[in-house]
Amino acid sequence: MTQMEPLYDKACECLMCKKPFTSKKIRSRFIKINGYDTDFLPLYHSNEVNPIFYYIYVCPNCGFSFSDETLKSFPPNSKKDIEDKVCSKWAPQNYGGKRTIEQAIITYKLAIYCAALKKEKHINLAGMYLRIAWLYRIMTNVEQEQRFIKLALMEYEESHQTDDFRGTQMSEFKLLYLAGELSRKTNNTEQAIYYFSKVIERQRQSSEPKIIEMARERWQEIRESRTVHLKG
Repeated sequence: MTQMEPLYDKACECLMCKKPFTSKKIRSRFIKINGYDTDFLPLYHSNEVNPIFYYIYVCPNCGFSFSDETLKSFPPNSKKDIEDKVCSKWAPQNYGGKRTIEQAIITYKLAIYCAALKKEKHINLAGMYLRIAWLYRIMTNVEQEQRFIKLALMEYEESHQTDDFRGTQMSEFKLLYLAGELSRKTNNTEQAIYYFSKVIERQRQSSEPKIIEMARERWQEIRESRTVHLKG
């Protein structure tokens, strides 16, 4: 009897050139999560079976890169921009197989470039920047992790200001919590307190008690660290 592999080929169609291709995904039965970091990074049992590596699809034909969250419609002139700046420069290569963490990071950077040209929602760009930060955290590359956390925070703030997270899986409370936690992770304590306070102040409007609890925990951690600092 053939042993089932964690990775399987998912049939895809490029949103840009409409050509079919396959990209690896991980079968859900193989995904084991030990917990979550404070910014929702899933702590998988093994990086050999890490779905974050396979979140992005890269068309081997034209280079257009996207995720399941990418909107299928293209704003006026964006297809021409992508054709000129991505497709015409693409040297055919295939990211459809098993990926290393370095290859996964490349796929995210390609997708972010395509998303910016496509004028994708800020909330989608934020999610991709945050996932790159997570990958650099796994690699213990603090400098690059910090760089991409700051980029993710900027996009989450833009998303909140423009309300473009509405109608997505991201709730306002989770977005505000994330803005607070990413501020905290980049040592912008006052801004972190501001966002956590907004979550806590409006807790009666929320149907997400776990988010409220996490905001309280982070706010308390800030208070405790300040007390220790003052005593020192």
